[in-house]
Parts: sequence; C-alpha cells; structure tokens
Amino acid sequence: MKICETIAALRAMLKDAGRVAFVPTMGNLHDGHIALMRQARQHGDCVVASIFVNRLQFRPGEDFDKYPRTFAADCQRLTEAGVDVLFFPAESEMYPAPQQYHVEPPAEHDAILEGACRPGHFRGVATVVAKLFNIVQPQAALFGRKDFQQLMVIRSMVRDLALPVEIIAGDTVRAEDGLALSSRNGYLSAAERAEAPNLYRILNEIRSAILRGEQDYGRLERAAMDELAARGWRPDYVAVREKLGLQLPPAHESGLVILAAALLGSTRLIDNLEV
Repeated sequence: MKICETIAALRAMLKDAGRVAFVPTMGNLHDGHIALMRQARQHGDCVVASIFVNRLQFRPGEDFDKYPRTFAADCQRLTEAGVDVLFFPAESEMYPAPQQYHVEPPAEHDAILEGACRPGHFRGVATVVAKLFNIVQPQAALFGRKDFQQLMVIRSMVRDLALPVEIIAGDTVRAEDGLALSSRNGYLSAAERAEAPNLYRILNEIRSAILRGEQDYGRLERAAMDELAARGWRPDYVAVREKLGLQLPPAHESGLVILAAALLGSTRLIDNLEV
C-alpha cells in the first residue's frame, strides 16, 4: 500500500490508476470500514482510502481532540484488506487557510434528526467530502448505511452538483449481539457495552410492529424513547421516516427506516433499521 500525505503526491499516484473506488474515513478502523474496503475492490481498478479527522464536522465540546488516532494499526488493516493507496493528509494540507467556502445542505435534510442534534455537522461533512472528491476524483465512493442520514446528504449533494461519482452503500456491520460497529464503541465501559445491544433490539421490535400492520408511528417512537430512558439511556430521538428524504411518512408508505440516537453514559450511539 502506498501512502500519500499531500494532494500533489496523491494526484501523481492516481494519474494512470484506471477506475478509482474511494472510501473516506476518520481512521480508528473497525470491521465495518474493512468491509467497505473489500466491497470497493468490486467497483474499481484502484482502491483508495483516506484517513482524516475532519474538524469541520465536530461541534465545540464534542470529541475531536480525543477521537482515537490509531494510524499504525489502521495501516496494517488497510494493507491486509488490499487497499492500494492511502491518503493521509495533515490538517494543514486539507485546510492551509481557514475554509471559507462550504457546502450547505438544505434545511429539510440538515435541520432534522442528527442535524437538529448537531447543528453544522452535515455542513462539515458535505464540505470535506466534496473537497475529498475533488482531490481524489474517484469514479465510485463507498459509505456505510449505519450513518443513514449522512449517506442521504452525500447522495443528494452528488446529484444536485452533478458530481461524476457513483455513491455505493455498504451494509451495517454488527457484532454478534447486534451492536452496530462504530469507532465510538471503544468509549463504552464493560457494563455499558453489555447494555448497548438493546438499542438494536428496540429497533427490531419497532420493525416487527410495523410489519404486523402498526401505523401509529408516534406511539412506537414514544414507547421506544421511554424504554431507553428507563434503562438509563438519554435518547435524542427514535424516529420512523421514509427512506429517500427522511421526512414523516404517509400512513401506507412502504419504504421506511427507523433511526435512533441516544447517549449511554458519555457515549452517543446511533443506529437504524430499514423496513
């Protein structure tokens, strides 16, 4: 695996690389990331990964400074997964001056769910992803379904800006007990880790109720929030939405997704389940 730390070096490396499949990450890689790397091989002659902890998508007080940096272990995992090129820029390479131009997602995508809980988050995500697309110039890019709203925002950005990138979704990778893999799972204590799979269990119970014909989504959401709170979580939302735009579904909408975010101790976990 070749490692490029500058934009110029990466562009030179990819000049004759053929079709590029790109997987952007913030590092601290887990099996979910590696599944995307392996999936990327099906979509490109050259698989490029990036590791960059993007300050723009963190709000004040969030975990930017303590976000785990595990570069050596990440490189080993990427090499074993068959990644061809790693782009590993310093912050001064990505932002040599304060970023003045930004990608602003529309309010109907940005002011709901994660966007409502973390104002400015998707502005930072969309801006860095657009910048990485300009740097790498991939023909395909892969993102996990666990960050369902992020996937929607990126797909919408690519469509609206006519970017020549195919966005490919990778399935959520879970531990044996159902917990969605996340870099933040490492923050959980042993007791919290034992409790964490209940988020996925609750989503499955909502899904089962919908498949049985339940249409009072508000009642299902409130019951789930109450159960999480009773178990010691601090839920931000449990929401049933239509898949394409994450808006409130009509009564007989068939393409649904259930999304949830909640604090367990000091760790904020998100998950979703499609119906």
